Amino acid sequence: MSPASSGEVKADDPNNAPYSFDVGKGIPTSENLYANTIGYNYLFQHTFANLAGKITYSCNVNVEYVLKWKEPQPPVPGPDGKPVPVAPIEKSDNESKSYSFTFTKDYSYWNIKNLEVYEIEKSIMRNYAIPNGEVTLTPSNYTPPALISSHSDTVEDHVKAQETGGIDYSPPDVIGGTSRPSPPDDTGLLKGMAEGQTDDPLVKNDKVDFNGQKIMDDTEVVKTGPTPSKIPNPTMINNRVLYKNALLISNSLLNKLNTISTGTIYYKLLPQNINGGSDKQFPVDPINTVTVHTPTVVYADASDDVAHNQKTVPNYSRRAFILDRPFTVTIPTSGQHRNIPGYGNRDFAKYIKTKQVRFEFDVYSSDKSIFYPKDTWITIPVNQLTTAFYTPVWVDEGNYTVYFRTFAENSPSAGFTTESEANLNLDNHVATDTVPVEVIGRLYDFRITDIADPNWEAVFRTSRGNSTSKGISYTVGSKGIDSDPNGSLAPYVLPILRGSHPVASYKTMSVKTGYHFKFDLKSKGNMFGDKDAIRITPTFYFQDKNATTPAKRIEVDLYYHSDTEKFVKIGSASDQERRNITLNTRLRNVPVTDIVNTAGTIYDMNIGWSITRSQYLSAFQKRATEATYVGGYDIQLLPSPLRTFINTFSRPGNASASPARTNASIQQWYGEYSLPAAVYVVEKGTDLASYGRANRLDEKSPIFLRNGYISVNFNIETIRNADINHPHLQYIHAPLDNQWWDMEGFDGTDGVRDRVVTDPYGVQYMLQDGDVVYYDGNQSSYDDFEINGTH
Repeated sequence: MSPASSGEVKADDPNNAPYSFDVGKGIPTSENLYANTIGYNYLFQHTFANLAGKITYSCNVNVEYVLKWKEPQPPVPGPDGKPVPVAPIEKSDNESKSYSFTFTKDYSYWNIKNLEVYEIEKSIMRNYAIPNGEVTLTPSNYTPPALISSHSDTVEDHVKAQETGGIDYSPPDVIGGTSRPSPPDDTGLLKGMAEGQTDDPLVKNDKVDFNGQKIMDDTEVVKTGPTPSKIPNPTMINNRVLYKNALLISNSLLNKLNTISTGTIYYKLLPQNINGGSDKQFPVDPINTVTVHTPTVVYADASDDVAHNQKTVPNYSRRAFILDRPFTVTIPTSGQHRNIPGYGNRDFAKYIKTKQVRFEFDVYSSDKSIFYPKDTWITIPVNQLTTAFYTPVWVDEGNYTVYFRTFAENSPSAGFTTESEANLNLDNHVATDTVPVEVIGRLYDFRITDIADPNWEAVFRTSRGNSTSKGISYTVGSKGIDSDPNGSLAPYVLPILRGSHPVASYKTMSVKTGYHFKFDLKSKGNMFGDKDAIRITPTFYFQDKNATTPAKRIEVDLYYHSDTEKFVKIGSASDQERRNITLNTRLRNVPVTDIVNTAGTIYDMNIGWSITRSQYLSAFQKRATEATYVGGYDIQLLPSPLRTFINTFSRPGNASASPARTNASIQQWYGEYSLPAAVYVVEKGTDLASYGRANRLDEKSPIFLRNGYISVNFNIETIRNADINHPHLQYIHAPLDNQWWDMEGFDGTDGVRDRVVTDPYGVQYMLQDGDVVYYDGNQSSYDDFEINGTH
């Protein structure tokens, strides 16, 4: 008696739609299983016995016999004396004789020795993934077997003897001879008569009815009970009789490979059993194993702020994060997992409980309302694909790694292990990823703040001869560092040329050669070292002032007379003019607080001082009133003495930067530039020496370009740690970002950004990024004053 049972614990596809899983390979937590057991719809066993026997009949019969004989008589003397025979006398008598005898009648019937029929009671299926480890399956749409039985071990209940009745027998007279005869022995005759008139016994079997079918017929019959049949063999139940679905796999279960399934099926003995045993239970076997594997993936990314990347040589293998700007990280919950049913390449958000990102540097939330110190694991809502952050300006420039991790919903709180991008190995519950980034500074906000030409004094000063600044400056364009309006409108934008003067009566004025202009610009980042500098490389162009000719821009070489040599080419070995600049000078208007704060910042950021902080502040302020060499006409390096720190000391208390380092994060650099008062212009590459050998060379030689403007064009770069061969940032000529044009809106005030500008007299000039001042080639500071110097 075996149920031939088997079972399944498999994925409940309807409840897991639209995904189907092969539980032998893997199924996540929070998905559903079904369990079912298959076995025979009933079990049975029986033993039927054919019982045969005889009924013995005992008969008692009295038979009355009539006996007759002739009794001989002695002869009598006859007349002749001779004996005369005398006739015998006929005699008769009655004699009763009793007979006792037995005879038998055969019978047979069927008796139940054992009858057991079992209905399905339930099954219990067990597996690690089933809620609470097991589930009880009770039959559904199940018809249990129907059994009717009756039984008796008493023969009399099965065999009924038939009545013989009386024997009606009148024997013939018994004729004797000369003596009284004895009655004959009629036993055989009487027995035959008794047997003949006695019917066979009535018999009936025990009763077994199964599912309406007579297995053992208990109908009363003569002599022999009918042979019973066998209970039909059971059939397999369908897979929905012992079945339960929507068995949710708890998200508290760790991943586990090939968890063993066991089961027990229970059969209940029907009460109509005969000499039965007890309820039965059997192991369910085979049952498949279940692998619990909750997937998590992280194929992270980060924004690449290409539009603001001013590096001379961008690192294309790293995302660019720009100081003091937002950036985003993307942590999708979709991606490639194992190539098994239900996994593959899809969204796994359902199974991920936590997404986190960690930065090796301080960050803010995008609105700067929340500050996260470096190396903080920041939790991101699982369903939020992209999250914006903000890079504090005090973060050091350089290479970093951004770390990402996503936790499967069943990951342990401690002791978890990780795997790159996806937990393909089910021993791991956390997926990790990294994105290489580079934090990069800025170079921006170039402006001209003063022009020494007396015609321009009133533009910048509150009155003639007064050092008080109006706060007027000429900016690159009408936009700021990130292309937002900066409030500058024409004419207060670069380049400064004829028409840039705000006073109508001065509209003919440009700047005369020989007069310097003061400028400043800003940087953000690690430009706070002693050997950091701003390099400015001027190039020169000439454009005529004839309104009837089309605009034409010619790159030129400039010459001037030194004290010892005529026609010295700017940038040649003979060009020995030295420019010295003083930071804290009367007309530069550097805020004293900036100078003092810069001094204190430098002191606080360094160690090993042999003087006190107060002494250093005094020395620094004194040094700010002294001249600093920056170069000549052909190049300038604005070094640290011409730099102030202009950020703030304020930062969150748990920031990685000190107050001093925070203040040093934004730098302002101060410079000035001029052309020689008497400058001679030739098309670039002209061999003036060869010309001079073949022609008369003097200030009026026709080789020199006249009646036009000399435009000074700056290439501006940052130099870190005196590495002049590898400039760090570019203001204009970075491969990815032209801050001058792209951000600050150069040539944006006339509504048409075509790098062409028209002055009040209808003369068109071709512009080039980096143009700052168009000097009037026909006017010189010599025209205003006695010569005191050229700068």
